Amino acid sequence: MKLTKTLMTLGLASAMMMPFTACEQTQRENPLLQESALPFGAPDFSQIQVTDYMPAFLQAMEQKRESIQAIVDNTDSATFENTILAYEESGRLLDRVSRVFFALTEADKTPEIAEIEKTVQPLLTELENEMSFNKPLFERIKKVYDNNYASLQGEDKKLTEEIYKDFVRKGALLSDDKMERMKEINLRIAELQQQWGDQLQAAVNDAVVWVDKKEYLAGLSEADIAQCAKDAESRGGKAPYAIVIVNTTQQAILTSLDNRDLRKKVYEASIHRADGTNSHNNYAIVSEIAKLRAEKAEIMGYPNYAAYSLENTMAKTPDNVYAFLKSLIAQYTPKADAETKDIEEYARKTAGDDFNLEPYDRFYYSAKMKKELLNISEDEVKPYFNVDSVLINGVFYAANRVYGLTFKERTDIPTYHPDMRVFEVIDKDKSKALFYTDYFRRPTKRGGAWMDNFLEQSHHWNQTSIVYNVCNSAKAPEGQPSLLTWDEVTTMFHEFGHALHSILSDCEYQKLAGTNVARDFVEMPSQFNESFASIPEVFDNYARHYETNEPMPANLKERMLSSINFHSAYALGENLAATCLDLAWHMLPSKDIPSAEEAAQFETEALRQIGLLNDQIPPRYRTSYFNHVWGGGYAAGYYSYLWTEVLAVNIADVFAQRGALNPQTGQDMRDKILSRGNTGDLMKMFSDFTGMEQPDASGLLRARGL
Repeated sequence: MKLTKTLMTLGLASAMMMPFTACEQTQRENPLLQESALPFGAPDFSQIQVTDYMPAFLQAMEQKRESIQAIVDNTDSATFENTILAYEESGRLLDRVSRVFFALTEADKTPEIAEIEKTVQPLLTELENEMSFNKPLFERIKKVYDNNYASLQGEDKKLTEEIYKDFVRKGALLSDDKMERMKEINLRIAELQQQWGDQLQAAVNDAVVWVDKKEYLAGLSEADIAQCAKDAESRGGKAPYAIVIVNTTQQAILTSLDNRDLRKKVYEASIHRADGTNSHNNYAIVSEIAKLRAEKAEIMGYPNYAAYSLENTMAKTPDNVYAFLKSLIAQYTPKADAETKDIEEYARKTAGDDFNLEPYDRFYYSAKMKKELLNISEDEVKPYFNVDSVLINGVFYAANRVYGLTFKERTDIPTYHPDMRVFEVIDKDKSKALFYTDYFRRPTKRGGAWMDNFLEQSHHWNQTSIVYNVCNSAKAPEGQPSLLTWDEVTTMFHEFGHALHSILSDCEYQKLAGTNVARDFVEMPSQFNESFASIPEVFDNYARHYETNEPMPANLKERMLSSINFHSAYALGENLAATCLDLAWHMLPSKDIPSAEEAAQFETEALRQIGLLNDQIPPRYRTSYFNHVWGGGYAAGYYSYLWTEVLAVNIADVFAQRGALNPQTGQDMRDKILSRGNTGDLMKMFSDFTGMEQPDASGLLRARGL
């Protein structure tokens, strides 16, 4: 997932400035306000203090205001240079401060960072409103678009188009009364998303399942039991062991737990983490955000938020998305039913003829079937998936073979947390970018995995990418290796695919660079990069035993790779269900948005109507903890994971035809897609590389073994 938290720029209420005046910084220079002396301009976390952020935000916001006012006050006729380019250049300092700060709000949100976020977010939203509805500013932008657009070339033309359309979509052409209401909506949504993030993180942390006795953990490996002990210690030690809840509905630990009562407790802790059955209830936030989004769309002249949101995507309309999803559902449903029947029949062989399979049993018995039929288990392969080997000998190895990149670890560049590592990316003997990793979970980090930038590539600013990947794998106790599941291995490859999109960017303007593309295209490079994880040459290079460094034996490797798509209907079904929930909420007019009390029933009915109400295959994220949609930038857009998987499968087929690790194919991919950001038509980029006029969706089910 690419982190899509909006780094909103602008606006500042002078009355709110008083508690955070610059006088607090009299003893030292604020490092956030200085050009970093580190390589690539990397943020100097060894010098940045928590108290630096608020003064830096205030000064950067004021600088942004001054830059915008200079554009407005310019008496010369509006041109690309004095208006569009000047707008692109404004707020560079604010962008830099925001990127550093919001990295921490996601990955290391201490109480101090959380308090600053509560203060700064309204200021940023107010400033964003001030810019979005600045009529003199928009008049100049519109003049350039109306009078000069046709004569502009290349990225200058694309930048003009994107900036103009951004303003229009935010409401620059609205009447004064509608503008005022849009400002109110923007402020309230920002406030609610702040609350959502705080409440969800608290809910996940409180959903920990405490375990009193080691015997209750029967079925887990000794390494997993040690991890439970470590997690208990790091979360206050209320019991000797703790099972930590991850962000998705199903929990991987259910694969191994023999204790059915404990499996049930873990599953219910997951699905009820924020639905009001405990002290956390996110439904009120969901209902209000959905209502405000629907109203926003209506003000803009659309029937619902989905129609408004999808206009600037490859899919274009909700009808196109639904047509795509319904074709998958029709093909998926019989396979899912057959899969469930097989698992239940298998379970009854040992649990009795009257045994009814529950969702917390599915992973457990599926794993047993997998072991019996394919002679493979997670515990058997995990010793070959050491996180360090997966990174260096897998993720980096594939990038070297395909794109010619090499990676040099930099221990001289400070990070915001000791678990992080930094690598210099070298391309044809020239420094290309910096890449940070932050792979291990902790209580201050939200769930999931994502990519973002401390700095985004731009030739105009002579700026290279500084990229980071964040995951939530368990860090082993001291002295033990951190071993991964196969899902965690592919997650590392996935997030690095996003990183490559930024690292290989070759664009003039930051706004068009790297991952700044349509939501239903941005996941394509990451989905595609997952394919390298199972390519034999790459797999053999990283799948090595953590003690002996011996490669995975051929027999085990064959069994492991052949098992990847075992019972794969589940993964597709949970994604389809979450996607349809997202769309169901955002297809409603504002008057029909369910209340907080109605939200749970609405979820049930939405799944029933689309044919995905299935206790055995619940949504990957239920409404009350669907962070992509309510806290991130994927509202009416979660479908993009499946949409881009089709693109990724089509591209992987091209690589397979030409040689999976063929450097020339990699160069072609780089030249036609990865380097180009949003500088051209995205479908044309896809077609130029694949030779296909349209994506072929049939490849998705084939790739999933369905």
